[in-house]
Amino acid sequence: MVIRRLLTAVGAAAALVPALAGATAYKVDSDHTNVGFKVRHLFTAVQGRFDHFEGTIDFDPAKPESTKVQGWIDANSINTNVPERDKHLRSPDFFDIAKYPKITFVSTKPAEIDASKKSGKLEGALTIHGVEKPVVLEVTYLGAAKDPWGNQRAGFSARTTINRKDFGLTWNETLESGGLLVGDEIQVEIDAEGMVPAAK
Repeated sequence: MVIRRLLTAVGAAAALVPALAGATAYKVDSDHTNVGFKVRHLFTAVQGRFDHFEGTIDFDPAKPESTKVQGWIDANSINTNVPERDKHLRSPDFFDIAKYPKITFVSTKPAEIDASKKSGKLEGALTIHGVEKPVVLEVTYLGAAKDPWGNQRAGFSARTTINRKDFGLTWNETLESGGLLVGDEIQVEIDAEGMVPAAK
């Protein structure tokens, strides 16, 4: 009888292992995620965002180096709160959305994340305007919890700076002073909330 109970307990524990082990696959919740950027215009920074995007984040806090991320952005959804400027950004001078409607990112190497600090670096391939370049994201894990409806959620942030000319976005205007109208460096800032829906 004792042996039978022991075997039953071991079997029950083994059945739990797949559910507890490995990374959690979070789907980016666009309602609670911001994909933003900043770029210099003359002397100040213009801020903007993309309103339509999708992505997945595979993350295990016990093994952050195994993190995998992939996502895409609808370039047509660029929004700087100035319709005429957004129209120009969609044109062949910049994103040329008719030819290159999507911006994509795929992680390519094991993440270098300090489990105690919950932050580190994530390398990946970023494609803009049909040009793929390696980038390094400064990433932070912000924690995980269940919401009041039983959905599992986790928060992440990512920051990087890219040069738009590396991706073929070269349009500019020369000022009378000899400077340029638009800066080359783009600060990318992403605050993402991932979700795993509650089982029904």
